[in-house]
Amino acid sequence: MDMTLRTRKFIGTIALFALVTVYALIALAVAIVLQVHEANKLVELVYYVVAGLLWVLPAGVIIWWMQKPGA
Repeated sequence: MDMTLRTRKFIGTIALFALVTVYALIALAVAIVLQVHEANKLVELVYYVVAGLLWVLPAGVIIWWMQKPGA
């Protein structure tokens, strides 16, 4: 199935929105667990840095897919 660039961008936008929403909820749940269990401050810092940057990888793949030229 060959999609137009416009269709691919529309689907990609929805996928990015879903990714960020689900990722944020999961990251929030993990952060709450760290707070409840009173994790070491260094562990929290590392978590926040990693969690804050990790979503970029799948988002980049989606954006790359959105920008592929049509056949």
